[in-house]
Amino acid sequence: MPLTETFCPYPECNEKFSAEIPVGRTKTTCPACLRPITARLAAVFATLEREQEKRKRMGVLNFNNDAKAGEDYRERFVAVVEDVRSLFNVGAIFRTADGAGMDKIYLCGITGAPPRKEIEKVSLGAENTVNWEWRFGCVSILRDLKERGFNIVALEKTENSQPLSQLLLQEKISRPLCLVVGNEVSGVSAEALALSDVVADLPMKGMKESLNVSVAFGIAAYALSEKT
Repeated sequence: MPLTETFCPYPECNEKFSAEIPVGRTKTTCPACLRPITARLAAVFATLEREQEKRKRMGVLNFNNDAKAGEDYRERFVAVVEDVRSLFNVGAIFRTADGAGMDKIYLCGITGAPPRKEIEKVSLGAENTVNWEWRFGCVSILRDLKERGFNIVALEKTENSQPLSQLLLQEKISRPLCLVVGNEVSGVSAEALALSDVVADLPMKGMKESLNVSVAFGIAAYALSEKT
């Protein structure tokens, strides 16, 4: 396989190097920081780079609601939305986050960010009431939140995941907490799962294996809002 010039996706590294782009379950390693780069990360390099430059030019990398950002304000309930492609799903997540009383949304990877008419059509202005920030990837965000004492809760069905209702009943989730949701097809990335304290799922009782990401986010956000 020919070598391709690319960048390390981890923002604190961003080393430029040549390597075989991983496919499927294969992975490569950044020669500078020695961290693994999966096929999923490699697939969105170019998209992320273009998106980051575009948002810098537009000056919309974040939004802070001054009414929420007083001296005594402390974030206690946040979300990380990783690689959600549909802007309508992003809009629905904003509206739900507002209703569930979330303090902030971190939008990362290929997740779209305001201002976009598709987001605004569904969010109904919630992007102007919930603090948000767009970041290149989720790794630096989750590490920062863990250092600040946040409980990282990934919403994903895996071999080791447990029903969210069971985790709440056993009081294994507490604030400050961060709810992580991922791509509509591939779900939460391996990197985000590795940094999570808890992996929770929503049991499916029908024929389908999963819910729409914005619906799943809504169920989990409200459950966490009421029980933590």
